Amino acid sequence: MAFDVCIRGAGIVGRTLALLLARDRLHVALVRDSAPTHDANSDVRAYALNAASRELLETLRAWPDPQHATPVLGMRIHGDDGGEVAFDAVAHGASAMAWIVDVQGLQARLGDALRYQPTVEWVDAPVEAPLTVVCEGRASVTRKQYGVQFSVTPYLQTAIAARLDCEQAHSQLARQWFDDGEILAFLPLGGQAGGRNSVAVVWSVSPTHADALQAAPAEEFERQIAAASHNALGKMSLTSARAAWPLQLATADRWCGTGWALAGDAAHNVHPLAGQGLNLGLADARELARVLHEREDWRSIGSLALLRRYERARKADVLAMGAATDGLAQLFAQPSQPWATLRNWGMTAFDSSGPLKRWVARRAMGQS
Repeated sequence: MAFDVCIRGAGIVGRTLALLLARDRLHVALVRDSAPTHDANSDVRAYALNAASRELLETLRAWPDPQHATPVLGMRIHGDDGGEVAFDAVAHGASAMAWIVDVQGLQARLGDALRYQPTVEWVDAPVEAPLTVVCEGRASVTRKQYGVQFSVTPYLQTAIAARLDCEQAHSQLARQWFDDGEILAFLPLGGQAGGRNSVAVVWSVSPTHADALQAAPAEEFERQIAAASHNALGKMSLTSARAAWPLQLATADRWCGTGWALAGDAAHNVHPLAGQGLNLGLADARELARVLHEREDWRSIGSLALLRRYERARKADVLAMGAATDGLAQLFAQPSQPWATLRNWGMTAFDSSGPLKRWVARRAMGQS
């Protein structure tokens, strides 16, 4: 088979892009990841997907089964000095603020959908094609081969992820606490049925604290999580291994060249406090597929002028989200009292701001 596109990286963004391109009957080579896959029973990752991402995956028949996608009916964000912001799906005319999706369940559905696409072929190594799309993630090797400068600003924070069972039901609420520069998030799990008690935890802490949390016995880890969450859900019970990775703000200086383009984490990284990382990557895949679909008949699929349309369409949105999340992370990292007073006053004012709050909520939910 002569391929039109070679996608390097078969994660969620790469698989989604392959399915989108297959709808235009493009011949796609999807390069298998060389890194070992996570075991389905030990993978603690979960993503918050907005309505735009859900709509995209549903059009590809790749939305996870109900037990792997939990609707978030509301969000509660707590500052470090009494500030609080609350979002509720009903108040914003939505069925859910977001959906918390298990990575393994989503990847499995994408894999099932790919089996019914005869124009997508799994390959063990990159192949020649008029267009190569790099979806290899933040540590991409191919990005370096194209001479792309990947500007990285470390946050001096490490994310700790785990799964826990709670004494009290999460009520399908996502919760987040800012305290002394650290950010703790509880993401509800259990599927569409209410009254579940399992949560995915992402805790952004200093590297020193992260090392201590990784080494701590389960009972001590549970105690610290309960204290950091002000015992909002009662006693915590660790049900998984703990995973950790360093946090960074990063962007590529170029997203494309003649015959190649970057997408997803290979092009940009943002702080996870807003849960928008995968939503940005899926939006990359959707926009690149749209640009290729609408290209002129005479234009090559690897045309630099064509690929720059994709870069221009996505770069501003990603930079805006990166700036917003970075600004929040930096604001809550300031230890002095004047900053604490200011940010918590700002949270309270924002919570009662009306139109501004509704606009921010719609943007976060992927609505125009």
